[in-house]
Amino acid sequence: MRREMKRWENIHLTGINRLPAHTDFYRYETKENARTFNKESSIGYTLLDGVWKFLFVDAPELSPKGFEAEDFAVEGLDDIEVPSSWQIKGYGNMHYTDVLYPFAINPPFVPQENPTGIYFRELEVSDLADDEALILKFNGVDSAFDLYVNGQHVGYSKVSRVPSEFDITEYVKQGSNRLTVRVYQFSDGTYLEDQDMWWLSGIFRSVELFKINKNTLQDVFVETLPDENYENFTLKVGGEFLTNDVKGLFATLYHRDEKVDQFDIEVADGKFETSKLVEKPLLWNAEEPNLYHLVFEYCLPNGDKEIVPLRVGFRSIEVIDNEIRVNGKRIFFNGVNRHDSHPKTGRTVSYEDMLQDIKMMKQYNINAVRSAHYPNNDVFYDLCDEYGLYVIDEADLECHGFENTGNYNWISDNELWEKQYVDRAVRMVKRDRNHPSIVMWSLGNESGAGRNFTAMYNAIKAIDPTRLVHYEGDRVAAYSDVYTTMYTRLKPLEEIGKNAEGKKPHILCEYGHAMGNGPGGLTEYQQLMRKYPRLQGGFIWEWCDHGIETTNENGETYYLYGGDYGDFPTNGNFCIDGLVYPDRTPSPGLIEYKKVIEPIVTEEVNVAEGKIRVKNLYDFKNISGIVLHIEVKSFGTLIEEKEIKLPSIQAHEVAEITLPIDVAKAAQHDDVRIYLSYREAEDTLYAEKGHEITKESFLLDSTKLEKSVKTIASIGSDFIIEDEAAQLIVENDMFKAVFSNVYGTLESFESEGEEIINKGPEVTLWRAIIDNDMYKKDDWINKYFLKNTKEQLGEVTYEVSENHVDVVITKFLSTVNQAWGFHLTYNYRITKNGALNIDLKGEKVLRGIEIPEMLPRIGVTMNFNQDYNDVTWYGRGDSESYQDTKRSQPIGLYNKTVEDMHTDYVYPQENGSRCDTSFLSLAKGDHKYLINFKEEYDFTIHDYETSALEEAKHRGNIKKSPFNVLTIDYKQSGVGSNSCGEEQLPPYRTVIEDFRLQFEIRKIEKDSLVEESKFFTAR
Repeated sequence: MRREMKRWENIHLTGINRLPAHTDFYRYETKENARTFNKESSIGYTLLDGVWKFLFVDAPELSPKGFEAEDFAVEGLDDIEVPSSWQIKGYGNMHYTDVLYPFAINPPFVPQENPTGIYFRELEVSDLADDEALILKFNGVDSAFDLYVNGQHVGYSKVSRVPSEFDITEYVKQGSNRLTVRVYQFSDGTYLEDQDMWWLSGIFRSVELFKINKNTLQDVFVETLPDENYENFTLKVGGEFLTNDVKGLFATLYHRDEKVDQFDIEVADGKFETSKLVEKPLLWNAEEPNLYHLVFEYCLPNGDKEIVPLRVGFRSIEVIDNEIRVNGKRIFFNGVNRHDSHPKTGRTVSYEDMLQDIKMMKQYNINAVRSAHYPNNDVFYDLCDEYGLYVIDEADLECHGFENTGNYNWISDNELWEKQYVDRAVRMVKRDRNHPSIVMWSLGNESGAGRNFTAMYNAIKAIDPTRLVHYEGDRVAAYSDVYTTMYTRLKPLEEIGKNAEGKKPHILCEYGHAMGNGPGGLTEYQQLMRKYPRLQGGFIWEWCDHGIETTNENGETYYLYGGDYGDFPTNGNFCIDGLVYPDRTPSPGLIEYKKVIEPIVTEEVNVAEGKIRVKNLYDFKNISGIVLHIEVKSFGTLIEEKEIKLPSIQAHEVAEITLPIDVAKAAQHDDVRIYLSYREAEDTLYAEKGHEITKESFLLDSTKLEKSVKTIASIGSDFIIEDEAAQLIVENDMFKAVFSNVYGTLESFESEGEEIINKGPEVTLWRAIIDNDMYKKDDWINKYFLKNTKEQLGEVTYEVSENHVDVVITKFLSTVNQAWGFHLTYNYRITKNGALNIDLKGEKVLRGIEIPEMLPRIGVTMNFNQDYNDVTWYGRGDSESYQDTKRSQPIGLYNKTVEDMHTDYVYPQENGSRCDTSFLSLAKGDHKYLINFKEEYDFTIHDYETSALEEAKHRGNIKKSPFNVLTIDYKQSGVGSNSCGEEQLPPYRTVIEDFRLQFEIRKIEKDSLVEESKFFTAR
């Protein structure tokens, strides 16, 4: 039976009575007001945001009869805030999917269970002159809607994330008017809006009203075209008026307060186009975002003058010699994908929210953003123009769910849908084409391939031939000016880089999936992309976790994700995949990314002579005057501090610098490190003076400390040994050690009458699963049973000497039904002074055919007295680090509480490691214990057990233990980004191999940590 398309299913319909798309601009009465670009002071502007009346029904057909009528009673209806999404306000159901449509695929039809929100607002209208019109603008409505005024149907529109405007002049009367908007959650447009995000509906962006003159400017656009040397630019201006009655414009070009040029523009039949040569303008790029103001003046037939300002950036974007070039220079994208997301308001974001994001991106060395996967609010692009970010502006188009049908191109290659595809491209380009920050248009995301993308490409080029067009789904770059891939592994990426002759330039539109603990391995990506000219950078997925804020019974904030609302099917916490947490707290991943993409690289030349090499990786910017702050330290002791300003170093140039430090003086100390911090010399738009751009540190090799063994006079009494069937007890008046003769474990260690260790050390191969382990965890848990490793006792022996006791325990470590494992030898040496020295050797045993290629870790875990919760360590810090995410964390002396060693990921998982550590201490007031490492190891310490971390699914749900859990790693595998990307790279994988861990635990004086760390007392 053939089903008739309802209005919201009609693929032949892009809208009813919707006005043509145009660039965003505002009209003013004076130049002074115009150049503020404050739309609230523009002519005829009214913001209609605020409280509207709201009625929610389960389907459009269930709308009350006469709901659109002017006299429909709304007094008893609910209030709702506009803009907002109704699910966030408690209507309908929250639902998150990554790929799946939430209904059966039967395009263009959608379920009859189609939640519908009806919005009501009273609008006061004063007398309208004959030459005045009222334009109602909806900046974002998900997914389709009908507009009524005073009971009359004004129009219909779809495409959730581009504006829709309607002329309501003929429908209003003087006095009070009823606006009614009926919004449909699902429409045929939903098949084109299957992005990885929450399914949220309603009027989620601002509603605006414009009182305009019927003869006013309708559209205006600019292009900047360079000469062959990129010195002089032609400013091309075009546009049209609503009628033919305006005969000319006067244009003035300003740079800041300086008038650069002015010229007349003739208008013929309502349209105008002119070109003007501008000599040697300051050019726009992301590093130096120079903007001009182009101010238009014209007189209306009634004698009123209107002034329209535009921001203009002189910028070209081209592919030349197979390179993406801005203003003739090759550029490199250190980018990020960004969704609109706020923990309290969902996809409704304010100006302040967007400004915060952009400032943070700049502070963390990000130079590009992809508007994944839809056009943003217009003001977002204003901010990118002003602050300096390259933008890939993406059409509101994703059909990812079709991939699972076996026909990914179902509608993308269907000519019946062509109009819908093209409409989305054209409306985006016509609104946003004046923004210099936009260097590429994107046809959408993950929608297969087909004829409709060719049509989009051609439509865009007809409107704007000056920019590049991007689409990752175009595997042969037929309708994409760049060759784009996502999540490409390093080996095939290198092949793309090598295969460059005659090929289009390449970008990674998504890589480095930032889900949970990660992404790791970014350094290797950066090095590879910097190596091959064809590879011009990439965009991390993604900027922000999409968690929805809530509180627990204790008033603590945590964040919800897919499945927490009973939504099914769902992709769970796959929406928690950002470089910042929902509240914009930077994750360790963002801190690492800032270092990886640093624009200033420092290399050793001869540290012994204070010589370094400084590379300027900016594409345009001279780093002259950047402040270089220098600290020379031995452990935590500052030896010398200096500050200089960098000399002139042009983009991509290198300079050698001799640091003004006394190396000879420094060399008299142990383990001397030179810490370099590059800082802004003055306030910038996005950061204050002194903001750190990047940092580096170097060890003065001649001062590297080799730890020794120091004989300490014994003050403890003679040893007392109790060797019984169940226990071996070794003690004197300084300590008491209890070993299990049954299990071969250290059950307890007391020092000066206080229990310090109540379990361990024991070997562990396990870590709480991180998101990037998701494709390994099943084998780890159910094939190799790595969570269930057990130590089988061989024997316990001991030997008493004059000043120490050696307890040697042999074991075999393996797990359920596995033949591989390790022969372990624990050698405990305890001195009369109570120093506990542990030398653990593991010899690999490879038997059988089922052997894991990679282990989460090889380490030991022990339970420490929870009162000792003050942690000091000499290693990488002060944030967490793993072997593939440690570049941002210099080696130094750091201090935190045990609680603060936890990284509070939205979805709890392995966290808090500190790499390359030489020693640490745990203190309770004046009581302190040194844990001194023979080699540099990684460690974690937490106030919970791994099992508690795995059981918790949200922040605040981790059950605390009555002890602190210290884990010392011989090796822990890196984190990678395999939740959607590269696995842990070979150098960062822990494999079954022989290992040795040596460390000593002893009580020390409160202020003697550094000196005590230089030696061992037992051996």
